[in-house]
Amino acid sequence: MSDHIVTSYDDDLKELAGKISEMGGRAERLVEDSIAALVRMDMVKASETVEKDTIINSLDQEIEEKAVLTIARRQPMAHDLREIISALRISVDLERIADLGKNIARRTLALEGKKQPKQLVHGIEHMAELALTQLRTVLDAYTGRDDVAAIGVWHKDREVDALYNSLFREFLTYMMEDPRNISFCTHLLFCAKNLERIGDHATNIAETIYYLKTGLPLEDRHFEENEQLDLD
Repeated sequence: MSDHIVTSYDDDLKELAGKISEMGGRAERLVEDSIAALVRMDMVKASETVEKDTIINSLDQEIEEKAVLTIARRQPMAHDLREIISALRISVDLERIADLGKNIARRTLALEGKKQPKQLVHGIEHMAELALTQLRTVLDAYTGRDDVAAIGVWHKDREVDALYNSLFREFLTYMMEDPRNISFCTHLLFCAKNLERIGDHATNIAETIYYLKTGLPLEDRHFEENEQLDLD
């Protein structure tokens, strides 16, 4: 009977982890699709991307319900409790990432028929590649319970922030040079901000993975200079 209970408990934790992996994959694809729609000005794809968010919202609700039920039934402690709490935290971040991707798709719909400065869209595309790389890396880190990879994502968030600041200045320059660019650049500024926030949520997930593995907040860790260099 005891073995049965333990096996059933392990199945609960595996189910939670599996749902997080599914949700992460869907959130990643939603962001990819929203950027593809923006770059190509594909209004059909943008509309389809907006609709995909409902599936991710449902997964978020399923994870919350499963986590609460598992806590009530198993009364977990120590690492097992961290597994469940971490799944709850990560699902919240993934739901917000999907919302931010949906926002980019909505901005694309608002840009229909507007003049498109190609070089500015390429800047957004580059920022998206960076943010999505962070997201993929941190999702892999969760699957592998890899706190070292999580630390790497945590450090590299500054690159996403720096690129956002650079694009912000570039967009302002275009708006000042030609008032006809104001509408388009304003929408792109919001898209860039959404990508910067996606990077922040990837960093949040990295902090959660570190907590899951060590039981400590990542922010409390003191890094040696040579260790930071090794992660770059």
